[in-house]
Amino acid sequence: MFLGTFEPRLDDKGRLILPAKFREKLAAGVVLTRGQERCLYAFPTREFEEMHDRLRQAPVTSKQARDYLRVFLSGAMDDQPDKQGRITIPANLRQYAGLDRELAVIGAGTRIEIWDSSAWDTYLSAQEEAFAETAEEVVPGLF
Repeated sequence: MFLGTFEPRLDDKGRLILPAKFREKLAAGVVLTRGQERCLYAFPTREFEEMHDRLRQAPVTSKQARDYLRVFLSGAMDDQPDKQGRITIPANLRQYAGLDRELAVIGAGTRIEIWDSSAWDTYLSAQEEAFAETAEEVVPGLF
């Protein structure tokens, strides 16, 4: 499981040094794609394959499912971390997520999310109050 928040920098070549805590889980390969709220999702290759298997079960007759799959898969690319634990984020994905130099890399359970640092701060600030108010609605019986 991916947990925590890290604040790495993007280098001049568009490379991200993965947090040390995540490297082992991503060593066999990583798939980057567009995420919701203008961040990037990074999945271990195996997890992405399992997710794709679930997504392809959506009916091809559903316009919403087709639209989601097109956006999700058309932005996907796979990579293999190098010996320093770096992956290259392609220009089109950097542009989609508005990534500059300062990043926030967060653990989100089965994936990591890569955010522009200021976009993450803005998002988190806006969500913290709602988080406190909706815990019971999202996960009944948790508290």
